[in-house]
Amino acid sequence: MNCESSLKLENGKYMIRDIDILGLCKKYGTPLYVYDAAKISEQIALFRRAFKGIDLKIKFAAKSLSNINILKLMKKEGIGLDTVSLQEIQFGLQAGFSPEEIVYTPNIEYFSEIIKAAEMGVSINIENLSNLEKFGKEFGNRIPCCIRLNPNIIAEAEREKVSNWHNQSKFGISLFQFDKLEKLVEKYHLRINGIHIHSSHAIMTTEIFLKGAKIIFDLAKKFPDLEYFDFGGGIKVADFEGENVIDIVELGAEFKVVFDEFCAEYGRKLQLWFEPGRFLVGESGYLLTEVVVRKTNGDVEFAGVDSGFNHLIRPMMYGAFHEIVNISKPNGIKQKYSVVGNLCEIDDFGRDRMLNEVSEGDILMIKNAGAYGFVMSSNYNARFRPPEILIINEEAELIRKRETMEDLLRNQIEIEI
Repeated sequence: MNCESSLKLENGKYMIRDIDILGLCKKYGTPLYVYDAAKISEQIALFRRAFKGIDLKIKFAAKSLSNINILKLMKKEGIGLDTVSLQEIQFGLQAGFSPEEIVYTPNIEYFSEIIKAAEMGVSINIENLSNLEKFGKEFGNRIPCCIRLNPNIIAEAEREKVSNWHNQSKFGISLFQFDKLEKLVEKYHLRINGIHIHSSHAIMTTEIFLKGAKIIFDLAKKFPDLEYFDFGGGIKVADFEGENVIDIVELGAEFKVVFDEFCAEYGRKLQLWFEPGRFLVGESGYLLTEVVVRKTNGDVEFAGVDSGFNHLIRPMMYGAFHEIVNISKPNGIKQKYSVVGNLCEIDDFGRDRMLNEVSEGDILMIKNAGAYGFVMSSNYNARFRPPEILIINEEAELIRKRETMEDLLRNQIEIEI
């Protein structure tokens, strides 16, 4: 269940709000990332509406889209921040977040980073027994911490690579180690003020989500100092019209019943935290790329573009589906194409896609590119990373300029060979 798309076709032109997309491509060139601030605000409002009646804290997953201006927008919306590195914490502080608004949820980190984060005053989330013991030795019960648990629920995922809830996942403390966890808590008198359940967009139904919640609620009774539950991210947006995704309003209503029951049994009301990334920003983002080569190999028609997995890696890394639209020919005849990138690798954005007839010079729009797009980009093949545009207050603002050769060479040191 998502809000109406911000993309619209008016007088033969594709628009985001009232901004002509082809006009942006002419001004800034391609490839080009474009984000819609109003869409982000709509998604935040939807999330809050779904969990109304609960003391809800939304912590935006900075790893999904870490441009400082996006973080400032989240701050303005009253959203907290979920971070996974000291650098992301520093981004958040620079964007105006207070330490109290930031949660630190790293994975496979030096313990020295946890010490530094604690010194910075952010909430600490620990996901392995090794660091939990080190935390106990270092802080005892002077500083509270949250524990990140893996509920060992069989994933409901369409792709093995994103099955992050299964027993082999590297994330979180396995329930099979729960007795060891309890011994560490007792040994160091740890003050556990939160329980985090690792979620993933592999969790597709309210039933699966609530199953995980009830497991965690049963375990939570063993910790008397809880202040909140953190249910991570994991609420997926639709990749294409009609895709079956979790209904967040339905989820919120059903979750409130079991959450209220637990709080009554526990003896006080607790906060509910979420760390959405893709849900908030995924649909707000578009990658615009120009067709530079049309070619045929056998019976395959290729549309080759001036971008690649160095700009959007999700299709190649996860097999993720991103809808592609030829915005240069809104009324063209549909034909089948494989849209491929310009890297010297197998570099597919989409195979066998029905697009309006494609010619060299056409602009293709790759949708749902707001999350895990630019942040996972690289300079592979020595290609520049694209600029980013934020449409906000009815204006298109440049929030990151296109890279140059100077950027590629900045940290290289030439020596005598």
